[in-house]
Amino acid sequence: MIRNHAAPFFFRTGLLFFILFLTACAPTVQAPSAPPRDECVILLHGMGRTRYAMASLAATLAENGYHTVNFGYPGTDETIEAIAATDIPCMVEKCLAFQARKIHFVTHSLGGIVVRQYLQNHSLPEGSRVVMLSPPNQGSELVDYLKDLWLYRWKNGPAGQQLGTGFRSVPNTLEPVDAEIGVITGRHSFNPLFSQLIPGPDDGKVSVERARLAEMEDFLVLPATHTFIVWDSTARKQVLYFLENGAFKHR
Repeated sequence: MIRNHAAPFFFRTGLLFFILFLTACAPTVQAPSAPPRDECVILLHGMGRTRYAMASLAATLAENGYHTVNFGYPGTDETIEAIAATDIPCMVEKCLAFQARKIHFVTHSLGGIVVRQYLQNHSLPEGSRVVMLSPPNQGSELVDYLKDLWLYRWKNGPAGQQLGTGFRSVPNTLEPVDAEIGVITGRHSFNPLFSQLIPGPDDGKVSVERARLAEMEDFLVLPATHTFIVWDSTARKQVLYFLENGAFKHR
């Protein structure tokens, strides 16, 4: 008996594409567990991470009445421009389905640059706000040192090549955006080797100074690291405070 080996191959390939089709633009959407606001928050993780990194933040926001859209975008497969152009509009549509009057963003690392890229050609409803956690708003010296290494290129993809400190890097070529932005960054590091490559206080990947954004409304530095700031309890409280007040609660 002659077996057709091609059939299982085409079946598996077709099934894979079908699954990818079903999961395209399929974020974790969470309804409020408190009295609902007419506000929605889009969460964007950092480079090389997944939407699960933002899950605790999403839960905190839902507990405080926000609809949340937690999106796992292809940060290691696409450029910053492509992510902003093709993926973010889909997330905004998810928020509009809730009839949200305000659409906020809470981002980590690369996610903040993606939002700035998106806001080059789009605007948010009045009263919407953006909170960035550990964003490389002026690029990162660490990228300058690592971007040509094969392992770094393989792990972080096209977007990882765009976050250096040069004047042609994406963060440094973006125009100021018309949005209320608050920036939270850390000053602790678990990686002394990386910190040796970064001038001044840093969170292990981005210097405190390079997290700043000229048009930001407020800036806060916490004793947190780049990776774990998304799970920091103080950071979560400050995210909520900024979304409600347009400023951080400074002691």
